[in-house]
Amino acid sequence: MVNKNGSLVDSSKANISLENRGYKYGDALFETLRVVNSKVFFLEDHYFRLMSSMRIMRMDIPMHFTMEFFEEEILKTVEANHNTKSARVRLTVDRGQGGKYLPSKNTSVGYNIVTEELDNVFYNINPFEDYLVDLYKDYYVAPGLLSGLKSNNKAIQIIGSIYAEENDLDNCLVLNTNKNVIEALNGNLFLVKGDTIKTPPLEDGCLKGVMRKQILSVLQNNPNYVLEEASISPFELQKADELFITNTIIGIQSVGKYRKKAFSNTTAKEIIKLLNVKLRLA
Repeated sequence: MVNKNGSLVDSSKANISLENRGYKYGDALFETLRVVNSKVFFLEDHYFRLMSSMRIMRMDIPMHFTMEFFEEEILKTVEANHNTKSARVRLTVDRGQGGKYLPSKNTSVGYNIVTEELDNVFYNINPFEDYLVDLYKDYYVAPGLLSGLKSNNKAIQIIGSIYAEENDLDNCLVLNTNKNVIEALNGNLFLVKGDTIKTPPLEDGCLKGVMRKQILSVLQNNPNYVLEEASISPFELQKADELFITNTIIGIQSVGKYRKKAFSNTTAKEIIKLLNVKLRLA
């Protein structure tokens, strides 16, 4: 079942118009959330990121688009699909239809929610020894407000994923126009060297990731680590002790190899423990 503007419909009947602006122009935003035992993980962070993104896109935000409203609609959809333990949820907001590049004045913002079942309730330590990454250098991201949005325009992620598959890679690392490493195709990047944990700043053009924020939060006052938000050059990758990728669904995915360099995952395992403790206490 799919939630389309509050109505639950069979997925085979949940069609959108060819004039939908999200389909025609990528005039849409989305959030990918994790729901466990009827609890939406990091709901507030997802909600405020979505509202901020809608403002940047100059969408008219309906008055009923409150955090409580979306929580109710998400849980209603999860329950209808019997994803009772753990679910991946995609909430998409679009500007409806009408106009060319310039939206017509009668466009109406709408939303849809789809879910799929997940196996794990909490975040696990994923296999990583054979998880291979390399740089994706065909296209670069220009830093700015738009580069940090979760919009339906994911051209680099699509062709980058095809490139990764063609080259027997599990993922690729994306560069900005300054040739700094900003993120992976499907999440934020963290680099560990000694007791220093480093992640690119938002100003470099990386996604304002919800899981990125959670990890920064659990590490902020941890005396065992020095936390840095600073640019990462490609030359630093082979000198690192660990690389790991984060997003709301996988939690943390450690990188096993970058070119000829092999990494450990000691720090990533510790952070996963801290993250799961935080979730149990929330």
